[in-house]
Amino acid sequence: MQNFNHKFDIHNVEVTVGGQTIKLETGLIAKQSDGAVVATLGETMVLATAVSTKEQKPGISDFTPLTVNYKERTYAAGKIPGGFFKREGRASKKETLSSRIIDRTIRPIFPEGFACETNVTAMVISSDDKHDADVLSVLASSAALVISSIPFNEPVAAVRIGRKDGQYIVNPTKKEQESCDMDLVIAGSAQGLLMVEGGAKEVEEEAIIKAMEIAKPEIDKMCAAQMKLREMAGKPKFEYVVEKLPQEVADLANGKFREEAKKILHAFSDKQTRDTQVAQLKASFTEELTPNYGENAAVYAGIALENIMYEESRNLVLHEGVRVDGRKPDEIRPLSSMVGLLPRAHGSALFTRGQTQSLAVATLGTPDDQQMVEGLDDTTYERFMLHYNFPGFATGECKPDRSPGRREIGHGELARRALMPLIPSEEEFPYTIRVVSDIMESNGSSSMASVCGGSLALFDAGVPMKSACSGIAMGAISGEGKFVVLSDIMGLEDHLGDMDFKLTGSRKGITAFQMDVKLKTGIPLDVLRQAISQATQGRMFIMDHMEKTIAEPRKNISRFAPIIYKMRIPVDKIGALIGPGGKNIKRITESTEAKIDIAEDGIVTIAAANSDRLDQAKAEIEMMTAEPEVNKIYKGKVVSIQPFGAFVEILPGKDGLLHISEIEKHRINKVEDVLKLGDIVEVKCVEIDNNGKVRLSRKALLK
Repeated sequence: MQNFNHKFDIHNVEVTVGGQTIKLETGLIAKQSDGAVVATLGETMVLATAVSTKEQKPGISDFTPLTVNYKERTYAAGKIPGGFFKREGRASKKETLSSRIIDRTIRPIFPEGFACETNVTAMVISSDDKHDADVLSVLASSAALVISSIPFNEPVAAVRIGRKDGQYIVNPTKKEQESCDMDLVIAGSAQGLLMVEGGAKEVEEEAIIKAMEIAKPEIDKMCAAQMKLREMAGKPKFEYVVEKLPQEVADLANGKFREEAKKILHAFSDKQTRDTQVAQLKASFTEELTPNYGENAAVYAGIALENIMYEESRNLVLHEGVRVDGRKPDEIRPLSSMVGLLPRAHGSALFTRGQTQSLAVATLGTPDDQQMVEGLDDTTYERFMLHYNFPGFATGECKPDRSPGRREIGHGELARRALMPLIPSEEEFPYTIRVVSDIMESNGSSSMASVCGGSLALFDAGVPMKSACSGIAMGAISGEGKFVVLSDIMGLEDHLGDMDFKLTGSRKGITAFQMDVKLKTGIPLDVLRQAISQATQGRMFIMDHMEKTIAEPRKNISRFAPIIYKMRIPVDKIGALIGPGGKNIKRITESTEAKIDIAEDGIVTIAAANSDRLDQAKAEIEMMTAEPEVNKIYKGKVVSIQPFGAFVEILPGKDGLLHISEIEKHRINKVEDVLKLGDIVEVKCVEIDNNGKVRLSRKALLK
């Protein structure tokens, strides 16, 4: 038999980041993709592949058809998936959020007009339970694109920055992250920072800037390593043709239609009015183009007007210092908030900012309601959840209501991260907490409305929060050598601006931060410093408004919420409480209609519909797990009769000897003269010897 030896053209580079070595390798795996790189940190490995069609999608578009998928294979951690099918299924929340991080980092780097379908897949193939694979996947994905034939010419990278005891840590381990007061993922290119995502425990503003300053040199090193790998194994970039707007259409648009667009913008109308006027202008433009361009007329008209609105909206801010809704750059839209709208909900709030509105509802549950999160390396339980929903009617659109997409999951996680540091501990407040933010209408910043509405709903529910939390979305427009920072951006400004960053926190400090930059050069740190300062002023203005609605958490929870009580029993009494086959605990839950959870450390959690049922369940548990006490009086049952006395069960599973001499004040000949099996008798515990044996007396209680 002939032996064929496969030869691999393997290339690799190494780079030290935060004192740890990261290795990039190509040429061994997935060679038929346009680009494939394995990134290794410790024993965590991510395989990233990039594949693209070589043909542009027909038509003119400023949208890059990019799909990014981050996938965690359970074999990476030596596990077999749970469930009936025993294979990976729909993306987990971690996979969805990591996919968004990669997408938001690499998307701004693709060249303008590039419209070839492109897929990037980052697959975790080994996990050491020490290093998080999300930042590694950004590096691997970028490297795969850089060495591929896809026209992605500038590398990007990401690091995680933590802070412990005032010291900043680059790419902290999972164990180190647990004790950090900050967890930021910061991504960028050699030119500047492009994406920031993370949370903090009420840290100061300057801490965010400092983290960015520390991250940038580390990012630069990883970008340089990718260029070195490209020199070794890079493929020639394929060429593509960008379809442009016909010059005649552009000239016509820049004439009377630009003037009409200016009039619309200078009217400073609300969203619906402006959208209607733009639609009418587009229809007029389309009609004029139809004789020459036929079915393409509407497309050309839409693109031309989009370009004009982009330019004129930005000029309005840069030259006149006013925005399309008439506000100044640092001005907040009108605010309105109210609580207690829903009579049966445990806590509810309606928060409105301009034309963005969130109906936030808080629900209190028992420990059984905690969300199990099955991760690659471990399984955790979340006792605070926040779910964000964005129905079509929020923007007046007629579309089907499907399950939450990546955007909804991402916005919900941002709001959850914002409120999480302010949630009381389980010892202080033993409830599972769920907040739902249903967006009732939207014109930008709906995730920040969810933060404000969520905070108000939690106060209304009586959750003893450490503080209220407010959030604001900021933007920036650049041109002619200057940046203008915008507070509380609306939808059009998010779409047409150069930056979108969201900041949340209490009066004490920042709890969550998210930034996306559309400029390949990034945003200068001095502009970010100004933006964070301006955002804090805006947050405090919003906080003042929220405190006028409800200044502190309600003293009592809703009468419709379950009552929860925690108590500790001796660990050796757990079996007695549960009983054979769960007999005892089942009897208590059925008779009291309470939910009872027993932890391995002896913590018993009781949840009941009202205080009477709670007291009943608590009394039964105390009785079943109590230890006999000297001088305490018990009502017990005669369970055995002997010539020398009777054995009386005074507590479940615990009996004592009632000696014949302690039954009556006078002498009796036989126990059966006074007692018989099954009698309920009142006795006093008079002694417990060193072996735990209990001596009882009935005589001591007789008058």
